[in-house]
Amino acid sequence: MSGDEATNGTGSRIAGFNRLARADRLARLVEHAALGAGETRDLVGGEPLSFEAADHVIENAIGVLGLPLGVALNFRINGRDRLVPMAIEEPSVVAAASGAARLVRAGGGFIADADQAIMIGQIHVLRVPDPAGARARLEAAAPRLLAAADAVHPGMARRGCGARSIEVRELATTPCGPALVLHLAVDVGDAMGANVVNTMVEALAPEVTALTGGEVRLCILSNLADRRLARARAQIPWSVLDRASFSGREVAERVVEAWALAAADPYRAATHNKGVMNGIDAVALATGNDWRGIEAGAHAWAACRGGYGPLTTWSLEGETLLGSIELPLAVAIVGGHLDLNPRARLSLKLLGAESARDLAAVMAAVGLAQNFAALRALVTDGIQRGHMALHARGLALRGRGGA
Repeated sequence: MSGDEATNGTGSRIAGFNRLARADRLARLVEHAALGAGETRDLVGGEPLSFEAADHVIENAIGVLGLPLGVALNFRINGRDRLVPMAIEEPSVVAAASGAARLVRAGGGFIADADQAIMIGQIHVLRVPDPAGARARLEAAAPRLLAAADAVHPGMARRGCGARSIEVRELATTPCGPALVLHLAVDVGDAMGANVVNTMVEALAPEVTALTGGEVRLCILSNLADRRLARARAQIPWSVLDRASFSGREVAERVVEAWALAAADPYRAATHNKGVMNGIDAVALATGNDWRGIEAGAHAWAACRGGYGPLTTWSLEGETLLGSIELPLAVAIVGGHLDLNPRARLSLKLLGAESARDLAAVMAAVGLAQNFAALRALVTDGIQRGHMALHARGLALRGRGGA
């Protein structure tokens, strides 16, 4: 794609987008073929979610809470320009992601991918009289157990998804004594998979009880989706990092130093990863995904290797700053309550999400961009300069009595 196409065609570079009036922003999205005219009208009129829908989604509903929905620009991921919807209340996040993506374009954009959508369902068994024998019986019965799991959701198997493997772990010591844990690995396709997996493991519980002689306690999906990782990487030339007070090399070196401090200090790593999740959670909210499960999996992954550390890595190579990220991302483009949420469906169309794996790859790239933007601000002008300038706009609106 040429520069002109990126700026004026179907790309993610839309010059002056932030200075346009709302109607003009929506018109530009129509020009870029991201949305149709009717769909942009839906963004302007009515509630983002009807009360009738909300009343079916949760109990005791009394209304619908709004969040700002924006679009991050400049993203090029795997050679394809993407307009990225983000729903978030925090100022500067959308601008920071867009600015970081513009700099990453100079190095060719993000390269990102995601694993097959394998989720793990757990069955925890207590008071097993012969753990070694029980483990052997469960492993021998794996084909039968897999078939029984698939029988719960036969449509998944017809679509090429379904139960894939049985694994058994022994927890020799827990506060409630030894335990046996069966893992059912399930390919859930384009769904997040919680309902499917939970139904499967609950269906297997009686057979697991019979095979182990123990007492089944918990049957539930794990949010540590370590078979469903997404990753992204970027290379940024020093030449685009020059600032008034810092050379591009100095900025790159300082970014690496900031990462190194997060790698050494969990207090810093927690805030480092919060910046990553600013971007990922905003895309998850915009697309109707379970940001709480994503958060749980991300922070568990950050703590899996001997201590809590950063989700990203930054290093120098030649005159280039290299960044990468890897984390579990269990996301969906079908299922759940997506069919009840028209704005979430609209966001998925705006993004052009082709599959759950595609969405996860985009989210990983956004998380890496957000992290780079935060680190770059921290080691140059400070985090508050741009953040508070945007925050002041909200305070000014409040002072004028704005909603």
